[in-house]
Amino acid sequence: MTIAARLAWRELRGGLKGGLRGFRIFLLCLALGVGAIAAVGTIRAAIEAGITQEGARLLGGDAEAELTYRFATEDERAWMTRHATRVSEVVDFRSLAVANPEGRAERALTQVRAVDDLYPLIGEVTLDPPIPLPRALDGGRLPGLVMERALADRLALEVGDTVRLGTQDFTLSAILLRYPDNSNAGFGLGPRTIVRTSALANSGLLAPGTLFDTLYRLDLPPGTDLDALAREAQVQWRDKGGRWRDARDGAGGTQDVVEHLGRFLVLVGLSGLAVGGVGVSAAVGAYVAAKAEVIATLRTLGASRRTIFASYLLQVGALGLLGVLLGLVLGAGLPLLLAPWIGARLPIPAAFALYPGPLFEALVYGTLAMLLFTLWPLARAGDIRAATLFRDALAGGRRFPRPPYLLATALILAALLGTASYYSGAWQLTLWTATGIGGALALLTLAALLARTLARRLSGRTRGRPALRLALGAIGTRGGEAVPVVLSLGLGLSVLACVGQIDGNLRRAITGDLPEVAPSYFVLDIQPDQIDDFRTRLAANAAVDRVEAAPMLRGLITRINGRPAREIAGDHWVLQGDRGITTSAEPPPGTTITAGKWWLPDYAGPPLVSFAAEAGAEMGLKLGDTLTVNVLGRDIDAKIANFREVDFQRAGLGFILSLSPSALAGAPYSWIATIYTHEDAEGPLLRDLSTAYPNITAVRVRDAVQEAQRIIEGVAAAIRVAALATLVTGVLVLIGAAAAGERARAWEAAILKTLGAERRLILGSFALRAALLGLAAGVVALAAGLLGAWAVMVLVMEADFRVVWSNALAIVAGGSLATLLAGLLFALRPLAVRPARILRARE
Repeated sequence: MTIAARLAWRELRGGLKGGLRGFRIFLLCLALGVGAIAAVGTIRAAIEAGITQEGARLLGGDAEAELTYRFATEDERAWMTRHATRVSEVVDFRSLAVANPEGRAERALTQVRAVDDLYPLIGEVTLDPPIPLPRALDGGRLPGLVMERALADRLALEVGDTVRLGTQDFTLSAILLRYPDNSNAGFGLGPRTIVRTSALANSGLLAPGTLFDTLYRLDLPPGTDLDALAREAQVQWRDKGGRWRDARDGAGGTQDVVEHLGRFLVLVGLSGLAVGGVGVSAAVGAYVAAKAEVIATLRTLGASRRTIFASYLLQVGALGLLGVLLGLVLGAGLPLLLAPWIGARLPIPAAFALYPGPLFEALVYGTLAMLLFTLWPLARAGDIRAATLFRDALAGGRRFPRPPYLLATALILAALLGTASYYSGAWQLTLWTATGIGGALALLTLAALLARTLARRLSGRTRGRPALRLALGAIGTRGGEAVPVVLSLGLGLSVLACVGQIDGNLRRAITGDLPEVAPSYFVLDIQPDQIDDFRTRLAANAAVDRVEAAPMLRGLITRINGRPAREIAGDHWVLQGDRGITTSAEPPPGTTITAGKWWLPDYAGPPLVSFAAEAGAEMGLKLGDTLTVNVLGRDIDAKIANFREVDFQRAGLGFILSLSPSALAGAPYSWIATIYTHEDAEGPLLRDLSTAYPNITAVRVRDAVQEAQRIIEGVAAAIRVAALATLVTGVLVLIGAAAAGERARAWEAAILKTLGAERRLILGSFALRAALLGLAAGVVALAAGLLGAWAVMVLVMEADFRVVWSNALAIVAGGSLATLLAGLLFALRPLAVRPARILRARE
């Protein structure tokens, strides 16, 4: 190792004096791949730190108990008061805000937060004009409210105007600029409005059976053991339909989304490292080939294979470490530099700083990837013999390295996959990603070899077309540009094609069939004494095509066959919160029962339940199983009588659970309805219904779709940025391949000029060669991207898949254009060199 280190230092010193010529692409590929992973990890760590620091503010207290449909009982309030210094009650629900209620009223959906005098327990509410929240909610002649500017602008409201919620009029006292307990800021079907709970007493919005959540925020004494309190809360609320969380989970679902997206983006970043690995491997291979005479001389002087391998491993390792360190600087520095811009676009707080964890993760990824992609070309260095001084012995060397190197490669790959699985926390997704990358690389390699074979065979059939014949001949040459070009560009294009197809299919799934499939409105909180008149009014409206209505409560499945539900069905999505429950004496029209039978219309025995067939199969349920459902704090034990198909894709009414009527006898419930009409009639219909029934809440499906599109666009944009980083790495590798072939093109141009070829012919052959290779890379990348997108849409999301041809054609055109530009860029200098100079230098 001493001799190897001395040799490595001497060659490195010479390389440093020469400006690391030939290793610039090597360094850039590693720096970009590592930088992308480090940047994503740093942003994720900043969000986690921000949530930790601001968790209580995001939650609105140190801990929170949430109930649905009801307020806490005296015993429950006493339990909370016993543990907290202060308890604040907040009621959260949706309603229609009505502007100019006495004239031509305008309506918009809003998320209402009804608060008490203690709100907010933690943090401050910022208003415009800057007045205290209690003063704003006092109002004057009418009680006051505050709302976000987006809602005020939508309703053309100014401070001092009158706005109605339900049957109660309010004065808009101020514009809501900022409020602390905004843990679900990423998604909401309407802008926020804040009022006092006491002011809603005569509004008709909090009647029995209407859908609302009651949140109790607790200000805990210093030093409270949150784990012990959480265990006690689980016992307190387990059978009463309550949910408990504390400041450690202050961001709720938003935090989970950010965490899962961050993990996925790291895996996309690994795809970028794989693309860069092609360039790294090519650069090391070219370096070893250029050092063939030096290595042969060392072998002549008695150097062993191990000494030579160790010497060049140390050289490449030192340069690789430099590239990884550049990537770490890039990945840590960019988030800090862009912190104000990133923070302004995040729905939750982020504390940007240098975090060792993500940087160490990126360091491990970069080091393992560098070793993985340099081991094979370095292994060939030991196979160079002294005879290379007299003839080209390297070309006839081993195609595959010796068994010890193959074993080392397998171990490094296993370590890389194990590391990715550990850090991502999703080993299945990691293995699928690795399989996809490996499959894409194999497919691209086969495509490149096929293109080389076809080009070799077709070149003889292009008489009279010298430019095309020269291009095909160059593509068909062994050791030419076909494999590195198709690999470098193809994998980046594959990732981009897959993301583009998934994005396009999600948009189509949400909006493509909306007029034909989805209802215009979901109407909530219809009271039982209103439903008959509601149906009659809609039946008399010629613009209404169809109405579906059903009674609805919400309940939580707590037990299966007497055991905790999560012990039986794990973390299935049906168990992760309240579920809509309906009741029906007969099967609703169009119901398809897959197993069992529906109860008799006059059935009045023990509770029975009809369960969604697909969800039941996923949870391992069977006919006769008993489900314990907590509704309004009361447990209902219902036996599964049948399974039925539930199609959520049609966007109509769909309930996981439907109980026999006797099971909910006496329970306060409301009705939910879907209304199908054409777009032009939606506005007049909403005005008519909200005037006749001020207490109802109508959710316009198109507005919900636009909000979902906004969320999808944000996620897709983040993924596209990561995919583009992969593509940029591929373009760098492509440029490296083009630069490495510049010498060969100069020799080729010199020979052709000597034989009388014009510059136009030579340039045309170079351009055709580049365009054909880019076309091949684009077509294969498109096939790989389509296959990956199909797997995600059909196997993971269980949705339909259609090819989005605009994205597909852009990928193919982009591949051709990128290789064409790179080929032409490195063809200009060879064309300008005089043949005599090239030929003499060759000798």
